Amino acid sequence: MKLYSADKIRNIAIAGRGGRGKTTLAEAMLYTAGATDRLGRVLDGNTVMDYDAEERRRKSSVQMAVAPIEWLDTKINLIDTPGAFDFAGGAAEGMRAAGTALIVLQSGGGVDVGAEKAYKAAVKNGKSVIFAVTKCDDENGHFFNTFDALKEEYGTPVCPVVIPNIVDGKIDCYIDFAVGKAYKYDGGKRTEVPMPQGDKIDRMREELFEAVATTDDDLMEKYFGGEPFTQDEIYNGLSAGITDGSVYPVMACSGYTTEAVDILLDSIANFAPSAAAKTGEGDLKCDPDGNLAAICFKSVADPFVGKMSYIKVVSGKITPDMTAYNPRTAETVKIGKLLILRGGKQEDTNCITAGDIGVLTKLAGVHTGDTLCSEKNIVELSGVDFPKPCLSMAVKVRKKGEEEKVAQGLRRLMTEDPTIDFYTNEETKEMILAGIGEQHLDIIVNKLKTKFGVEVDLTTPKVAYRETIKKKVEVQGRHKKQSGGHGQFGDVWIRFEPCDSEELVFAEEVFGGSVPKNFFPAVEKGLRESVQKGLVAGYPVVGIKATLYDGSYHPVDSSEMAFKTAASLAFKKLNPDANPVILEPIGTLNAYMPDENLGDIMGDITKRRGRVLGMGPAEEPKMQKLEAEVPMAEMGDFSTILRSVTIGRGYFDFEFCRYEEAPASVAQKVIEDAKKNAEEE
Repeated sequence: MKLYSADKIRNIAIAGRGGRGKTTLAEAMLYTAGATDRLGRVLDGNTVMDYDAEERRRKSSVQMAVAPIEWLDTKINLIDTPGAFDFAGGAAEGMRAAGTALIVLQSGGGVDVGAEKAYKAAVKNGKSVIFAVTKCDDENGHFFNTFDALKEEYGTPVCPVVIPNIVDGKIDCYIDFAVGKAYKYDGGKRTEVPMPQGDKIDRMREELFEAVATTDDDLMEKYFGGEPFTQDEIYNGLSAGITDGSVYPVMACSGYTTEAVDILLDSIANFAPSAAAKTGEGDLKCDPDGNLAAICFKSVADPFVGKMSYIKVVSGKITPDMTAYNPRTAETVKIGKLLILRGGKQEDTNCITAGDIGVLTKLAGVHTGDTLCSEKNIVELSGVDFPKPCLSMAVKVRKKGEEEKVAQGLRRLMTEDPTIDFYTNEETKEMILAGIGEQHLDIIVNKLKTKFGVEVDLTTPKVAYRETIKKKVEVQGRHKKQSGGHGQFGDVWIRFEPCDSEELVFAEEVFGGSVPKNFFPAVEKGLRESVQKGLVAGYPVVGIKATLYDGSYHPVDSSEMAFKTAASLAFKKLNPDANPVILEPIGTLNAYMPDENLGDIMGDITKRRGRVLGMGPAEEPKMQKLEAEVPMAEMGDFSTILRSVTIGRGYFDFEFCRYEEAPASVAQKVIEDAKKNAEEE
């Protein structure tokens, strides 16, 4: 493929909800442009974009994929993004690399949650928006229902550019208002036909002209004067409006049959903003002769090539054997092999220029979100806006001894997918894996098996409970042992009482030398070790003060070890006189959901023993924010329930705030589970 200048490059993220035909549309665009010699099908598992084994098994996209095509002397980088919410990380990667979001909806349907999320992400990140309404030839396809829904949701910026002309319930032809022509399709080939007439067509055409008029004062004056626009004026108006976000063109097509896909490609080449016009990087110019500035928006560990870093060059150019500076690591890296990808297929290239997308191989130390720039002009570009992981599970290896192998595999997968979090909970000794949802975690488990040869199971993580006492007690700990020669003797009286402290508070009130001072540290050490083992369920004891106030010693048999043991014996006598209780961790929840779902989510939080602290309108329109405190033990499947109730529109953040006494029923179960686990071990 030849080298294109930035004004001839279009970076297009194909976005929207799963099942709406995004990958099918991408396949149709590749085939129509001659980039492939056959039209792959998702259900057949032979598409260019869904090349991963997991994608072929699931018949849906789980990761972002890139493929360039050439059309009307323009390079169009198609960036196919997954539509399932569990793989929102791939959508975020694609949006970071794109200049335009091509949001796909299904003909006859409304503005679904996938389209909503894609639109919000595009606007938030300064991307242009084009709507593609696909599956227009389906039996239940009603393009105009979808167009009306878009108009109602997003208002006057929505304008028709390509519409189907329906005759006797079927598509007779497609009308391209941008050029004022109509086309009939037969076997993928188009033929120009006379422009159909009718009130609906006239109204649609008028909506396009009105949208074009709003982009320029001269065009507005011409529009109100009743003068017709030239094709150049329409193109320029659409281009200006799409670039500045004042126009959202709507294109009808069918990815499955490829009908009107060529018109969609015409439109993208003719008036979608170029890489030069839509850098999305502030004042940084998309200049091939400028200082290097590029963003790594995706990383992959390829079993054959090694590490692959997907790069969008914003300024300058990248060539083999040059060096680039990484501001995050403050290190210089040497560029090796350059690739252009078409799905899973690789093609060597000797340059990735400003505005274009490509892959660099074996870049040590470069992570997703990193900037590569010139040492002469150090800049840091904004990273990728990844969603945070919200579902955590404990990882159990099926074969003992493979824990480190699992940990290494997960750490490598984290470099590919920043929406994964993995760590070892030092308190519960469990390996914890966090992701966006159940499907996401399932993919990770499968990758561990296929890439690293280890099998694991996911279970509900243990909760890090605490214990404390509610009463003041005074107890004696006495250790005496005689076994020939020097014996062991230590005797202490300790007052235990509740206090406001996360750690043990140790004090002494010994009078008359009943316990020599040199044994005080041993007593404290014995107590500190004891509080870590708990009183009733093996969890650390907090909020406790221990005061050594009396005791006795033997001038020969007393030792530090004897007094340490005596202190431990005293601690064990606390139960039940000190009224020990279980403390459970409580977290602060901020949940966001559509207005109509507020009641259901409140009810769910109440079932989780949560306390609602407040609610009110969120910053986003038609959304509510609910604040609550909820026991962390009850939050395991909240992300799944919230997503289900809100059809994917809801989201939340949750963080630990404090410990408080658990209800008797909860405490009893915690104690019983602890005893059961101890017996099994």
